[in-house]
Amino acid sequence: MKQFYATCCFVFLFLSAFSQEIVTDSTHVESLEEVIVKSVRVDADSPITHSNLNKGELEKRNLGQDIPYLLNYLPSVVTTSDAGAGVGYTYIRVRGSDASRVNVTLNGIPFNDAESQGTFWVNLPDFTSSVQNLQLQRGVGTSTNGSGAFGASLNLLTDAVAENASGEFSNSFGSYHTRKHTLKFSTGLLNEHFEIAGRLSNIASDGYIDRARSDLKSYFLQAAFKDHNTLVKAIAFGGREETYQAWNGIDAETLETDRTTNYAGMYTDSDGTTKFYDNEVDNYAQDHYQLVWNQRYNNRWSSSIAFNYTYGRGYFEQYKEDEDFAFYNFEPVEIGGDTINTTDLIRRRWLDNNFYALNANVNYKDEMVDVVAGAFFSTYTGDHFGEVIWAQYSGGSEIRDRYYFGRGDKTEATVFSKATWRINPQWSVFGDLQGRFVNYKTNGETSDRLPLAIDENYNFFNPKAGVSVQLNRKNQLYISYGRAHREPRRSDYEQGITTSEKLDDIELGWRFASEKIQINSNLFYMDYKDQLVLTGALDDVGAPIRATSGKSYRLGLEVDASIEVTPKIALRPNVAFSTNKNVDFITSLDGELVDLGNTDISFSPQIIAGNVIEFQPLPNLQLGLLTKFVGEQYMGNTASEVSKLDSFFINDFNIRYTLNNVAFVREIVLSALVNNMFNVHYVSNGYYYRFDDDYSTPGTVTTIEGAGYYPQATINFLAGATIKF
Repeated sequence: MKQFYATCCFVFLFLSAFSQEIVTDSTHVESLEEVIVKSVRVDADSPITHSNLNKGELEKRNLGQDIPYLLNYLPSVVTTSDAGAGVGYTYIRVRGSDASRVNVTLNGIPFNDAESQGTFWVNLPDFTSSVQNLQLQRGVGTSTNGSGAFGASLNLLTDAVAENASGEFSNSFGSYHTRKHTLKFSTGLLNEHFEIAGRLSNIASDGYIDRARSDLKSYFLQAAFKDHNTLVKAIAFGGREETYQAWNGIDAETLETDRTTNYAGMYTDSDGTTKFYDNEVDNYAQDHYQLVWNQRYNNRWSSSIAFNYTYGRGYFEQYKEDEDFAFYNFEPVEIGGDTINTTDLIRRRWLDNNFYALNANVNYKDEMVDVVAGAFFSTYTGDHFGEVIWAQYSGGSEIRDRYYFGRGDKTEATVFSKATWRINPQWSVFGDLQGRFVNYKTNGETSDRLPLAIDENYNFFNPKAGVSVQLNRKNQLYISYGRAHREPRRSDYEQGITTSEKLDDIELGWRFASEKIQINSNLFYMDYKDQLVLTGALDDVGAPIRATSGKSYRLGLEVDASIEVTPKIALRPNVAFSTNKNVDFITSLDGELVDLGNTDISFSPQIIAGNVIEFQPLPNLQLGLLTKFVGEQYMGNTASEVSKLDSFFINDFNIRYTLNNVAFVREIVLSALVNNMFNVHYVSNGYYYRFDDDYSTPGTVTTIEGAGYYPQATINFLAGATIKF
């Protein structure tokens, strides 16, 4: 692999040197950094609903919380955290769609896990510190790489090449013994062409929930060659996390009496005393290696090629009581004439996966037409296996014996072409055609020791089109249509689901821009067939279980604005109203199939609103009040009151002060963040279960319901200082 990358670097540098003299046009062109994400992003006036955040916006609250929490104040976004305070396992939902349905790319390379389709930011702690900018597209969006976007797509561009040498050291501390330490550097351009930059980070927290500790380490290293027409980057980044689990949640009674309770790791010793296993942890490491070559041939033609290799490995460790020998391939043990066939034990469930990807794009752009065409190919292998590392009794077992083993192999090929045609200064037309071809194979067993043999092919055609019209200098209208398909994920196959999902998304938008006011508003209608909706239930490792809902839809209105009230005061409000329905939803109730009619889709609040008030009383002082309201929502699809999550309204306060002209340093930035400043007791996530009980009363069937909750932190703070050299 190292020799392969070295060869590619040499070839790219040779070709780029050969092509330096091709550029003849002197008109304005996009930067070579922007070419990296050209294939997955849209322009400001495109007929695609989107939001952008730059590095400055991200830095304001980057004190240790994960990326989902930094996106919390964008339209239609809801975030949550297992540990309750935004460190460790954190999640994002957009328009009611969970993270496995939000397509995420890093420099155009998919970040979603190929099998689970989830995005686990805990594997890349403090990645925000290495992000130059990001774009969140809501709805189907434009064509992207990896699994289809059913709620949104999020693409991130890592740090640009720095012209000047710099250094940066950040430390922050806060509630629940939370701390973050970051060291960054850049050599700047050496000999006007080469740069080496890097980052090391460590984040740790005890968590708001009992024992929900996190110990997170990460790195980012970049070597770049740059001239007027060529940019070559070799990037390595990754992280290692050890997180005590908090995915069991708590019931309603415990929520009222002791909301920080964590049942993970609980067991009973031989004396009948309740204890907690001290290492009920998730321990996982992930490394990403990317090689990117961007080339501008003239002011009309440019290209980008990227190679990626991702290596992930780790385990979930768990204490289990009274486990059957047969499940772990143990042999019965005879002690004192008694036959022992159950035991307490500690097990590890392992994941070991490799992901290779190749992404190539070419772009032609002039005053009238902007065309991008490209191809993407990836291959993934994932081993799933279990080991027992300790057992009270373990007849016939050997060290590192595997009690189950399964493998998943996934290949994906994508081709696309999209174009924007500016008919005249007022009208432009957008078209996007994508073909996506997926094969997924499995063999072996699941973690429940059940055989899983899958060999499925999916061929998807995803057209998209839109029109924008500039009514006048301040007003623009757009309309767009997009189709997306998604294949099931591994856990869906384990539930016997092999049907793919289809989404047709229509967006109608109005944009207003004046000197002091910008408004973006859009209506959306998302029509699903065979949508896999969250049932509210969890499997035995805390992952959500889904079921096919047949027909369903989301209909809504989103509005966000940026308003300069005075030169010192700015507002950024947003609100989303939506109705999200399963059509003619059929379920089992007391042993009979019942048509409940149209029911609310799980985890889809009808109202989500946010606002940011920024006040800058002094040039170097910024104050921010951030508010978020999330309406009530159901955790299941049956409209049961048992499954309802109450609405909540929280407020955060952010302060940032910059010291300039300090001896020996360029500047010192002091910042603080008070989360949930009014000490609201709220819950942003949970689970719901229901099953038919036909054992309690002979001859009758009764539906049993229940719910679990993940409480979020009450008032808490983070404060830090960044020294820039």
